[in-house]
Amino acid sequence: MPGIQKRLVGSYIVVILITVLILELFLIFFVKYYYYSNIERTLMNQAELSATFFNQYFADEDLEKQSERLLKGFSQHSSAQVQIIGADGRLLQDSAGLRAGVNAADFEDVREAFGGLAGSWTGHDPRTHEPVLAVAYPLRANQTVIGAVRFVTSLTGTNAAIGQISVIFIAAGLGVVAIVAVLGVLVSKTITGPITELKLAAVKMSEGDFTVTVKKRYQDELGTLADILTMMAAKIRRNERMKNDFISSVSHELRTPLTSIKGWAVTLKADAEHGKSDFAEGLDIIEAEADRLTELVDELLDFSKLVNGRITLNLAPLQLGPLLHHIGKQLAPRAARQGIAMEVRAEEPLPLLHADENRLKQVLINLIDNALKFTEPGGTITMDARSTPEHVVLTVEDTGAGIAEQDLEHVFQKFYKGASHTAGSGLGLSISEQIIKLHGGQLKLISQSGKGTKVEIVIPA
Repeated sequence: MPGIQKRLVGSYIVVILITVLILELFLIFFVKYYYYSNIERTLMNQAELSATFFNQYFADEDLEKQSERLLKGFSQHSSAQVQIIGADGRLLQDSAGLRAGVNAADFEDVREAFGGLAGSWTGHDPRTHEPVLAVAYPLRANQTVIGAVRFVTSLTGTNAAIGQISVIFIAAGLGVVAIVAVLGVLVSKTITGPITELKLAAVKMSEGDFTVTVKKRYQDELGTLADILTMMAAKIRRNERMKNDFISSVSHELRTPLTSIKGWAVTLKADAEHGKSDFAEGLDIIEAEADRLTELVDELLDFSKLVNGRITLNLAPLQLGPLLHHIGKQLAPRAARQGIAMEVRAEEPLPLLHADENRLKQVLINLIDNALKFTEPGGTITMDARSTPEHVVLTVEDTGAGIAEQDLEHVFQKFYKGASHTAGSGLGLSISEQIIKLHGGQLKLISQSGKGTKVEIVIPA
């Protein structure tokens, strides 16, 4: 039996055992109280009838002289031991043959009777030491207590009956505990079974097997945990796939400029030997490819810093309008080569931002670069900036191909490149989103396949 199952079953048994023990103690106490109360009530009725009879017919008679006669009458209709006690506490008559003259005033019930009240006492007989229950009732003459009548019965048989009933209760209680133990084992399996499956799934995941799925057996916390483990495995598989795609993509991205650089280096070397002059064109291509490599390496470095929390912002007052116009002029030639119109709209005056100019420039260039990749000739890319009472809102909007619905929810994931497989690392949007978050802002993307894309950046003013 697994450890957690032992603890569960043990907990069930302890709780039930304590409950049964308390219940049985209560039942045994109740049975004893019920038996003793019935006996006491019966004896009290007999004593009261005897005292009433005496008060009506013998109140004027001498108690000691009439004691034998009274004893015969009182004991005739009772199986209990009957005693007649005088005013001085001496035993006058006893149906069990106890000799007269014994002092009975020491018994609690007798003292209560001499006080004018009906008394009862439970204890042990001084002669036989057996358990007894006794009741005493006052005998009166002219409202004066002149003695007492006492009824005494043995409790040996009663205690034996109570003992037998207690044994039955204990046996029944043990039976209940045994049944609960069996049921506890069965019920605990419904809990430990799924836990064992979850443990095995976790072990497989720790060993690198992320194809595992956990069956959801119940609509409870364990079922939720099973769903979470299954989703976690699926996400890890997806991330592994994206990581592999990223490695493949980066390898391709690195190989292309390296091949170009190497090819032109060989060409330039051969041209130098033959006195040819393609140096300018070759050097331009080498410079462009080196820039591509630098950009890719910079993205990887930024991503590494963001993941490890080591990226910092150089915050300073920033006029956003000039920055937008500068970026527009910087990228306008590329847009013109692709036949794409670029517009910059900056509401004036815009409030000063407390921001990192280089990082914001990095974000905007990345967004426009993406727009240029996915916008056909004849399209338009618009940069817009406006202010609200508490924020500055930047938008980069294009009339390009848009983003498919199945890709839209993943575009901010690291390494994700969608179905287009365009050049790039798949890190640009993820890095841009993190930079905007470091500024205390939000980056939102609205797009529909075939209808263009709009990226909205909201930064506190």
